[in-house]
Amino acid sequence: MFGLRAYVVTRVHGFERRLFSTNHSVGATRVAVVGGGAAGFYTAARVLAKTSNVGIDIFEQQIPPYGLVRYGVAPDHPEVKNCISKFASVAMDPRVRYFGNTRVGTQISVSDLRSVYDAVVLAYGASEDKRLGIGGEDGQNGRVGVVSARMFVAWYNGLPEAQDLHMDLTSHDTVVIVGHGNVALDCARILLAPLEHLARTDITNRALAVLAQSNIRRVEMVGRRGPLQVSFTTKELREMTKLDVDIICDRDLVERECSSPEGHAYLLHKRPLRRMMDVLLKHSVRPEDAQKEKQFHLRFLMSPSEVIYSGGQSVRFQTNVLEGLPESARAVSTSNYVDVPCAMALRSVGYASMALCGVPFDNVRRIVPNIAGRVVHNGDAVRGMYVAGWLKRGPVGVIATTMQDAYRTADALVMDLESGSIRNPLTSSTSSTSSIDTMLAQTRVAKTSVSYDDWLRIDAHEIAVGVAHKKPREKLTSVNEMLDVIGCSKDQ
Repeated sequence: MFGLRAYVVTRVHGFERRLFSTNHSVGATRVAVVGGGAAGFYTAARVLAKTSNVGIDIFEQQIPPYGLVRYGVAPDHPEVKNCISKFASVAMDPRVRYFGNTRVGTQISVSDLRSVYDAVVLAYGASEDKRLGIGGEDGQNGRVGVVSARMFVAWYNGLPEAQDLHMDLTSHDTVVIVGHGNVALDCARILLAPLEHLARTDITNRALAVLAQSNIRRVEMVGRRGPLQVSFTTKELREMTKLDVDIICDRDLVERECSSPEGHAYLLHKRPLRRMMDVLLKHSVRPEDAQKEKQFHLRFLMSPSEVIYSGGQSVRFQTNVLEGLPESARAVSTSNYVDVPCAMALRSVGYASMALCGVPFDNVRRIVPNIAGRVVHNGDAVRGMYVAGWLKRGPVGVIATTMQDAYRTADALVMDLESGSIRNPLTSSTSSTSSIDTMLAQTRVAKTSVSYDDWLRIDAHEIAVGVAHKKPREKLTSVNEMLDVIGCSKDQ
């Protein structure tokens, strides 16, 4: 049984503040989760549900928890964030501690964690994005070139390190987005949505002020393959149809791909895709028929080849043809090119995970190699090391996909726990709790980290300010602002 949480308490700026709690009972299995996003919380939830004698510490580099649920989900998709209630119940479980503002890999190493925890779960996701690898991508002569869609999403969602993002929404009326996924559609919708629509969401006021000055009236969303190979969903496309914009596409191409013998056979087994093509044909117009002030142009069969800076900025695309069946069609380049003038371009061609020192990593697939969530090195399982989420399988799927994936990793961990195969003989003594807290003190995590109680103060502040602006919340967009709300200062 677990008793009440015991807290190390200090008085800061006139109120008591809990630095960290000693929540691990004697003999409990100690688990460190690296990453406080959906994968980390779902893994913790499953472990807590399947075993009682366990203590879990969650380490997250941001001050707020929840990862991309907070900083990646579009502000006009509040229903996707309903999972936060489950995550909150995990964080408030007496067997769990939350260490925000803690960078594993710099402040504390994986080796440090492995020295005092029985198991380490790597769930830190994908914090980088894939590049296009074309000339001019990084800008020239003051022009911004190609901006990361990942960072653009983080900017309007209030991620502190994204607030100084260099972008251009005024020098031209067009933004080009390279990629045909849901993130690309989110970016297009934010750029074209009326401000009164966004003002009711938790988008930051800072982002609203920038968007209010935007001259963007047209978004060109470009993919290298055809309509049957897009990665976005019907739900995202339907949301675009609700805006007062012309949706433009090559309707002849869509109809031809859908009605070909190969396309027809493919769609018989892909009913969601069939419905999406129906939605696209119902709500789209040909370029010559577009009349509305704002336009969303969905382009197919074009690959970016370079960014040109001559009298402004343009993205040069090489046109493609498809070879092969729809389910495995390859884009083959032609000798034709199309230039699309724009204020800037966004790349949205996939996220990428980063390696951590001391952790096996597949540099080609950009994942931690694993078998059913158990980390492997040279074909052998690494005792006590697990991986979940995008770091485990690659940056694909939605939150529900991550939940199922995390549950499978947690099940493997619990199975190993029950078999006795993960207990570390070097850390399985009655002094284990003090060993963990000594390590946290030595690495300064105990001094610089932010607890879940601290986060609840920030959460309450954001909601209160949001209510005053008739919004769900107003996110704090700097670390110092968050620390001011907590009432303390920390070494950065």
